[in-house]
Amino acid sequence: MADKFIEKPVIVDVRERFEYASGHIEGSQNVPLTKLKAFDFQERVYIICHSGARSKIATQYLYRRGYDVINVKGGLMKWNSVVPSRKV
Repeated sequence: MADKFIEKPVIVDVRERFEYASGHIEGSQNVPLTKLKAFDFQERVYIICHSGARSKIATQYLYRRGYDVINVKGGLMKWNSVVPSRKV
């Protein structure tokens, strides 16, 4: 059972850069939905956005291209951890 849990998952935030800069999950990477052609990950990736709408689109797009991706339903609005806000 323990092998099903990833100690440090790869999280990709598909919001625009200015949104990501205002607050994001520590350790996540920003690849905006509009820049998905630059996506290049070999491992399982968790896709997140603000509410889950853009991450759903991104997950479907990437899944059809053979990537191992999981949509984080509800996005940052449902995230259990505090996402610090940063002034730009």
